[in-house]
Amino acid sequence: MSFRLAVCAEMVYGELPLIDRVRRIHDQGFEVELWDTRGRDIAALAATGARFSSMSGYFGGSVIDPVSAHEVLASAEKLIPTALELGVERMVVHPAELGEGGRAVRPTHRSTGDMWLTGLRTLEQLGALGEKHGITFALENLNTILDHPGIPLARAKDTLALVQAADHPKVKMMLDLYHAQIGEGNLIELVRAAQPFTGEIQVADVPGRFEPGTGEINYPAIAKALREVGYAGVIGMEAGAVGGPGVEAGDAALAAFRAAFSPN
Repeated sequence: MSFRLAVCAEMVYGELPLIDRVRRIHDQGFEVELWDTRGRDIAALAATGARFSSMSGYFGGSVIDPVSAHEVLASAEKLIPTALELGVERMVVHPAELGEGGRAVRPTHRSTGDMWLTGLRTLEQLGALGEKHGITFALENLNTILDHPGIPLARAKDTLALVQAADHPKVKMMLDLYHAQIGEGNLIELVRAAQPFTGEIQVADVPGRFEPGTGEINYPAIAKALREVGYAGVIGMEAGAVGGPGVEAGDAALAAFRAAFSPN
């Protein structure tokens, strides 16, 4: 069983303009992940012929905040035309509004029942929006130890519980194994438990957030477990190249990523 492999264009080939990063990733046979698409030349990105697996699906508010959840829904609706023009399959949301450097705009260190209920209702509404337009909304887990402090319900077990509760075919999990390793570990059991609810998987090694093979995560073993549970979806490398932002280092990172998830 082979996976569909994607690469986040925001994190490799940093010496190149974004459009050239997309072309280089596409030319090597990978799909492309994008972050914030506002201010981008969407027509030019579409013209590259790349297949875009995911993009950020909101730019304001928090899925779990009773005061600002409506901003998530409003901003998601505004991004739908971009997603449709690019042929994006999944729009990614988080359990909080992220600011500069991925930090929580309104840090909160305790979860409440209202947060759980708001998260559930917001995901249900996003599911209805996704069903209308043929797009899946994917809730991404984050780590609160290193990269994203102050975000409640960000752990993989919590985001999985919210997606399970929403129980909507257009609401899935963006299972980020880099974040899960930092915050929780036990990755093979996690991918097994999350498989029915996983829309896409993101990977990077720990520590450093570089390509597979540069840290402690045994990605070939994870690939084996994913094949055993029948996962045949997208695996996206959301990682920098350990050798830096240059083209040669980026090419090496993509090759290592491909090797980690290729059948033995």
